[in-house]
Amino acid sequence: MSKNFDYKVIHTCKQTGARVGELTTPHGKIITPVFMPVGTQATVKSLSPNELNDARASIILSNTYHLYMRPGHKLVEKAGGLHKFMAWDKPILTDSGGFQVFSLAELNKITDDGVTFRSHLDGSKHLFTPEKAMEIQESLGADIIMAFDQCTKYGTSHKDARAAMERTLAWLERCVDYKSRDDQVLFPIVQGNMYKDLRIESLKRTVEFAECGIAIGGLSVGEPKEIMYELLDEMRPHLPENMPRYLMGVGSPDCLVEGFLRGIDMMDCVLPTRIARNGTAFSSKGRIVVRNAAYKEDFSPLDDSCDCYCCRNYSKAYLRHLINADEILGGRMLSLHNISYLIRLTERIREAILADRFGDFCEEFRNSPEYKN
Repeated sequence: MSKNFDYKVIHTCKQTGARVGELTTPHGKIITPVFMPVGTQATVKSLSPNELNDARASIILSNTYHLYMRPGHKLVEKAGGLHKFMAWDKPILTDSGGFQVFSLAELNKITDDGVTFRSHLDGSKHLFTPEKAMEIQESLGADIIMAFDQCTKYGTSHKDARAAMERTLAWLERCVDYKSRDDQVLFPIVQGNMYKDLRIESLKRTVEFAECGIAIGGLSVGEPKEIMYELLDEMRPHLPENMPRYLMGVGSPDCLVEGFLRGIDMMDCVLPTRIARNGTAFSSKGRIVVRNAAYKEDFSPLDDSCDCYCCRNYSKAYLRHLINADEILGGRMLSLHNISYLIRLTERIREAILADRFGDFCEEFRNSPEYKN
């Protein structure tokens, strides 16, 4: 393992086995469990780094595919890397672009070499290989980089899921061989679709390549949440103890609680900013659709128990006005609140783990309006 990275478990909950840990990176320490806001195109939509700091974000994500397409990874490298380019001095994780080239782009062909696809911007043809994914991420300069993997959709046959898993493992070896920077750590990705046998096999064969972190991909792709929880339960005994476990693309309040309960340490999701732009907010009393007429004369804050800038300063009536008038500030403030809510929820989870009462916390949360956020 690179001297630039380290992970240690600070406390394991006696009720549940969930952990609080500390991940050291070149751009600072991350206390886990952690929720990571998504800044797909080198920005968490509509929010400045100062606002993310106020929300107490400790790490954010960016996307290899989108930054390769625009403005180009070489331009970001020329600017001094992603941290300097976007003026964010805390840790950054970049995904490999694998999910996007399978789900967003017009896919031409998958071969053992890589994926040929057409740009969602101009239709131009591109080839992503494991080596290309590594080259782009090394230019971007994120602290944590992801292996190039093949994600399969819910409903994929066992035969096709196995083929994708085998290809992911072969690509992982090529990613490891290509990687050259010791100020970046590579997280390999476990695949296997919804098949327990494939998930366990993938995990056991993937973990030997993990230096200081391992990721679980290909979940929350349309399957019922109960299936995802069953798979996490199945994998849990085989997960490494000495490194963080990252569940990719999952981050609703109920999934945060259920995921961290099952031994996950890191999660991310675009959900908080996406629903904010549509006028929807998380709260301690359940989800609030601010544009609704019920809030026209409601001069109370979004959430009395939240200390974010939005809740300290603005009423539901004002936020409803902004959203219905299509004013940018409305979506910005709801985005700030939603990210703050998820980070504060994660802080509450850490406190419950440290107090050895996370099992009690989970039961209380499941019976509260928050579980329906």
